[in-house]
Amino acid sequence: MRAAPTILHLDMDAFFAAAEQAAKPSLRGKPVVVGGLGPRGVVATASYEARVFGVHSAMSTAQARRLCPNAAYLTPRFSLYRQLSDAVMELLRELSPLVEPLSLDEAFVDLEAGGVAPTADAVRAVGERLRADIRAATSLTGSVGLAASKMLAKMASEQAKPDGLVLIEPGTERQLLAPMPVRALPGVGPATAAHLRRSGIGTVAELEQAGEEELVRLLGKAHGAALAAMAAGRDDRAVVAERDAKSVSVEDTFDVDLHDRVRVYTEVARLAERCVERLRGAGRSGRTVVLKVRRYDFSTLTRSETLRGPTDDPAVVREAAARLLDGVDTTGGVRLLGVGVSGLASFTQEDLFAQAATERAAAEAEGAGPPAESPRSGEPGPAEAAGADAPDRTAGPADPEQPGDTPRRWFPGHDVHHAEHGPGWVQGSGLGRVTVRFERPGSPPGRVLTFAVDDPELRPADPLPLVPAAEGRPSGPPDPPSAGPERSGAADETVPPVRPPGTPGERPGPPGRPSGAQEPPCAAPDQPSDPAIRPKPSSPGASSEASPGVAASSP
Repeated sequence: MRAAPTILHLDMDAFFAAAEQAAKPSLRGKPVVVGGLGPRGVVATASYEARVFGVHSAMSTAQARRLCPNAAYLTPRFSLYRQLSDAVMELLRELSPLVEPLSLDEAFVDLEAGGVAPTADAVRAVGERLRADIRAATSLTGSVGLAASKMLAKMASEQAKPDGLVLIEPGTERQLLAPMPVRALPGVGPATAAHLRRSGIGTVAELEQAGEEELVRLLGKAHGAALAAMAAGRDDRAVVAERDAKSVSVEDTFDVDLHDRVRVYTEVARLAERCVERLRGAGRSGRTVVLKVRRYDFSTLTRSETLRGPTDDPAVVREAAARLLDGVDTTGGVRLLGVGVSGLASFTQEDLFAQAATERAAAEAEGAGPPAESPRSGEPGPAEAAGADAPDRTAGPADPEQPGDTPRRWFPGHDVHHAEHGPGWVQGSGLGRVTVRFERPGSPPGRVLTFAVDDPELRPADPLPLVPAAEGRPSGPPDPPSAGPERSGAADETVPPVRPPGTPGERPGPPGRPSGAQEPPCAAPDQPSDPAIRPKPSSPGASSEASPGVAASSP
């Protein structure tokens, strides 16, 4: 354990939904849900306005619609989210060379490695200025936790949500953790919590009192020992700047179960192509092909085949996945398919490039293989994969079509451009019509117009920047830390960014934050006027009240 709270955890607030609200002025202050919109869709992110109604991540979209039917339901725009994530991660890397991204919107930072003085005041000042920099560069907000360990820093950022900063002073860990439920600890899910509760253990204090020996008996050596250490506030994990990916995979969930065996082979071939695209994009190759099949009864089968060496050839991966599918019974129907590659390497073995063709030729010579035009060995292109009979993909919706393409479907929330009316976004489509709201980040709420789905003047477009390109991050000398109360709420102040000594100079931020909240369409129950004390349903154990050893700060 460190002697100073020099580990920072950043978690962007309702990242996908907040980005959509910033990009669409008419959605500001309204419930927004981002995720798969099909019958089997799952919520990726819900705005805080939607969380008031009980909507949360990983909930089925159907259940979310029942809880808040008047929310705006949008398909993800991953190209926009990646751009915003890159801008945020760049700011983090200016603070320290040790940045450990956990996802697009979450990361650990080792401030000590960046030259920040190991004092509470110094790290708090850096955290506050980081939040100001993020707001200036993206128009979005993030919550910051500061502590002497990764576990406590993450717990602090949960308590800081939304748009706040919480610092846990070293030496107060046990006092802080003691009253929390065991679910507050990483790695304690519902099943483990229920098992501990049957043994009379419900809080972290009771977990610590049970002792390591008892926890090992209840949960096994690895899990029991880890929980005993966490209950005592011990976490010596270091911030790791580069995490080497162990596998690359893609999967799709289908709105309607697939029964046609030829269609299943076609989908597996398409997934293999997408998987190889990601593999090549990462500059990697792999030698183990993995097939995942979830059948109609939710039973999930995983099959794998290890090749003679690493490859990034789509024909090799496609043929291996098809061979794996040969051994899976899909007669009852398939609801999910996935293809992955593991055993990654940074090189390929040239003799594998001809492996698929060689094996296919040998099989045909023996009369045991399908013809070359079989869906197992065909190569469906993007137009075929996006045909009118293609199912909705609820696991990882694709990015919107590139400008110039003729879309077969208009996805709610995706960007469009009309030759006469300019940029807008799709509110919905059906019965041969598409409804578009014409507005842009920073503009007043725009008007709504309806067009034919094949209107030649309407085309897909790239996302518009959230911040005008002419605006950069604010600059100025460091400000001394505030001596007032220390919880950073959702304030509108402009704080000059400060970076630790030796960090690079400023770079212009990406493109503005629209202003003016709209009345929510749902009849929301009364909410606290301060968003900092709004409950966070997905974070059991997180508390919005100041705890012993927790420094809350407010500008």
